[in-house]
Amino acid sequence: MTVIPKINMSDSGSVCFSSSYSSNNNDNENTSTAMPNNDNIKALRARIINAVPNFNKPEYHGEWWLLGTPGCHLCTDAEKLLTRFQAVQPISYQHIDIADFNETLMMEFATTIPVLLTPYRRLNYPFSVMDLQQLV
Repeated sequence: MTVIPKINMSDSGSVCFSSSYSSNNNDNENTSTAMPNNDNIKALRARIINAVPNFNKPEYHGEWWLLGTPGCHLCTDAEKLLTRFQAVQPISYQHIDIADFNETLMMEFATTIPVLLTPYRRLNYPFSVMDLQQLV
């Protein structure tokens, strides 16, 4: 599979990074990525806390984090999906603006936002309610 980064401008002039996927085979691949390696997720969350110290509070440690940026239409879609999911599953999440990250960390997510991080998993967009349900 090949990841093709795209940069989109919203109507408000904000930049939104996204990715499209191209598969070299005929299989239908799920482009959402759930990464179950707990050590990698813990390290990633620690790097984010280092970049955004406001998230180094106990009340945020067990929450899901939606990484995105204002003006990104895919981030808005992901947030709407999470809001609908909250109607049937009591989850708590925080929106984190990647523009608050240092440049290296921001560029790590620039072409993959929105990204959902739970304390144990990472889910890249696009994702569905079924993908969210599997994270609970």
